[in-house]
Amino acid sequence: MGYKNNRIGYSDELLASRSIIRRGNFALIPPDGLVKNTVPGFEDCELSILSTPKLGATFVDYIVTMLPNGRNELGFGEEGVETFVYVLDGKVKISDGETEYIHTMGGYVYLPAGKKMYLENINGANSELFLYKKRYEAIAGHTAHVVSGNTNEMAAEHYEGMSDVLLTDLLPKELGFDMNFHILSFKPGASHGYIETHVQEHGAYMLSGSGVYVLDNEWIPIQKGDYLFMGAYVPQATYAVGRDESFSYLYSKDCNRDAQI
Repeated sequence: MGYKNNRIGYSDELLASRSIIRRGNFALIPPDGLVKNTVPGFEDCELSILSTPKLGATFVDYIVTMLPNGRNELGFGEEGVETFVYVLDGKVKISDGETEYIHTMGGYVYLPAGKKMYLENINGANSELFLYKKRYEAIAGHTAHVVSGNTNEMAAEHYEGMSDVLLTDLLPKELGFDMNFHILSFKPGASHGYIETHVQEHGAYMLSGSGVYVLDNEWIPIQKGDYLFMGAYVPQATYAVGRDESFSYLYSKDCNRDAQI
């Protein structure tokens, strides 16, 4: 499941890209335009930074290929920052410095603020990860806690009463959590029931299939391996296209907090 741009040297075609960047509004970032970033702590890893505050997000998303000796022994995450990792492919050991979790494709770990995330590729070949971090917004009387699971072992529910659209919640619906991760899956021909407009923002990585997404009234083709940033209040919805494969994506959502003034 390689996501990186493998082009080296001159192209035989005119330079072109499907990328669309509307800072603070939305962005489409396909895999063939990604470049590698050097981030302290990540050793033997090919890493690209996706959404950041520079784009308009209040979180940071990454896509990472861990080479056979890939690791982060310094720990991922800063003081006051919560972290999340989802295994796209391979086999990875994930630790909070006390407990170790071994995960393969579909596995994930959430760590609350105050815990650093340590990563080690134990696949013997490349492993691929989706990483997330955000500054935690605390609320009196409630706290978040470590969550570990695998989406292949979880039951999905019908999304807003539609049998051909399935939703999987990865984190608990508790006030201690100021965000959640979900997988939304559309069978071919399925769609949202309406165009959504809301205060929440999303970072979304396409896991399978293809679709056509409307973002701020602009219809955009999208497919497996693409990344979307959707800012607050951008009108958004999708249709799944194709014949056999469901259109599925992993996405974050801020929640359980009042708006600040």
